[in-house]
Amino acid sequence: MQTDICIIGAGPAGATTALFLAKMGIPHLILDAAVFPRDKVCGDGLDLKVIRVLRHLNPAIVEQEIPNHPHFVPSMGARFITQSGKKADFAHIPAPDAPYPNPLFWCCKRLHFDHFLTEKINPSYTDFRPGTAVNQLLRDGQGWIVQATDAWGKALEIRTKLVIGADGDHSVVLRSLGERKIDRQHYAGTLRQYWQNVEGMTPNNLIEVYFPKDLPMSYFYLFPLPKGQCNVGYGMVSSVLARKKHNLRDLFKKIIAEDPIIAPRFQNAQPLETPIGWGLPLASKRRRCFGDGYLLTGDAASLVCPTTGEGIGTGMMSGFIAARFIQKALKIRQFDASVFAGYDREIYRRLHDEIRTYNLMMRLSPRLYDWGLNLLAPNPLFHWSFRRGVQGWLRTAYQTPIEVNTN
Repeated sequence: MQTDICIIGAGPAGATTALFLAKMGIPHLILDAAVFPRDKVCGDGLDLKVIRVLRHLNPAIVEQEIPNHPHFVPSMGARFITQSGKKADFAHIPAPDAPYPNPLFWCCKRLHFDHFLTEKINPSYTDFRPGTAVNQLLRDGQGWIVQATDAWGKALEIRTKLVIGADGDHSVVLRSLGERKIDRQHYAGTLRQYWQNVEGMTPNNLIEVYFPKDLPMSYFYLFPLPKGQCNVGYGMVSSVLARKKHNLRDLFKKIIAEDPIIAPRFQNAQPLETPIGWGLPLASKRRRCFGDGYLLTGDAASLVCPTTGEGIGTGMMSGFIAARFIQKALKIRQFDASVFAGYDREIYRRLHDEIRTYNLMMRLSPRLYDWGLNLLAPNPLFHWSFRRGVQGWLRTAYQTPIEVNTN
C-alpha cells in the first residue's frame, strides 16, 4: 500500500487529525489495533477545549448531537474537597437567556466518546483500518515503511511520506524513533474504577476532586456518568510514588474504605469492575513532537496537562494543529523537519502556564503544592476570579476561531 499520510492510532488525537484532513479534502490512511467501540482507561471528562475543536468541525455536534446523546452528561463545574472536608464549588449555572447557556464540562465514557468520533470518519477521504496492529516502522529514504498485521492476521506493508503518531503512551511510533522513555518527575500513575450509586453526587453533576491528607501531588476524583454510574479514580506523580514507596492500589482502596471524608459515600455503592491502572505522560517535560516525516499528537506527544491530568482536549487540539501543518506540507510536497518547525510552538503555547506552575511547585516542594491547593480552593478571591473568567472561557470555546501559525 502507498499513501502520503498514515495516522497510527484512532483515539481522540488521531481521529481529530483524520476528521479535519477529510474536511480539507486530503486523502489519508488511519490504523488502530482496536476495533471500536473499545474501552480506554481515562477520567472521562471533556473540557471546553474538546467543545471548541468539535465546533470547528461542525457546530451541530455540540449544539444538537451531544446535548441529546444518552451517553453524555452535562457538568456545570467542579467541586474541590479539602483535607478537612470543606467543599468549594466552582459552578456555572447559566440563565435561560444567557449568551452561552452551556455546561463547563461534559462527561462520557471513553468507550462511547471515542466511538462517537470514529463514526464521524469520512470514507470518501479516510481509509480507516480498525483491528490493524502496527508492529514497527522503518525509514525508507525520504519516507517510511509501516509494517502491520490486519484484523485477519494478514501482514501489511505500507509506504508513506508522513507518519502521525497518535497511538498513546505506549506508542509504537515512539519506540521506532527510540523515544519511548519515562521520566517519573513528568509522569503520573493513575487508577480508574466504575461504581454505581455513590452517595452525595451533586444535582448539577459537578466533577469532584479531593486532595487526601499526607499524600502530596495526588488527587482522588469522582466524575458523574449516566444511569447513576460514576468514574472513580486516583492519581499521583510517579516520582512521589517511587520516593515514598507507595502502592497506588492500596492507597486507592484505603481511601474508599477508610477515609473519613470519602468512605461514607461508598457504604451502599457497588463497584462495576476491578481497579484498572494506566499512566499519564505529562506535558511538563516538553518533548520534540516533530521530525523528518513525522508528527506526534496526544499522549504519544506527552501532552497531558500537568496540573489537571486532562488529556482529551489537549490531544484533540494537537490533532487540529497537526492537520494544518500536514496541509502545508502537502501543498509544497515537503515532509522534512523544517516544514514542521513551528508545530511544537503551537502546541506548547496553549500549555505554557500549566507547565510553568507544575515545574515551579515540583522544584519548591510537592507538599507546598498540596498545601496551596487546600488553601486556595475555599479562598473568596479564587472564587471571584473563577466567576470573572467563566464568560470568557465559554466565549472562546463557542465563538473564537482557533488560530494556528504554520510558519
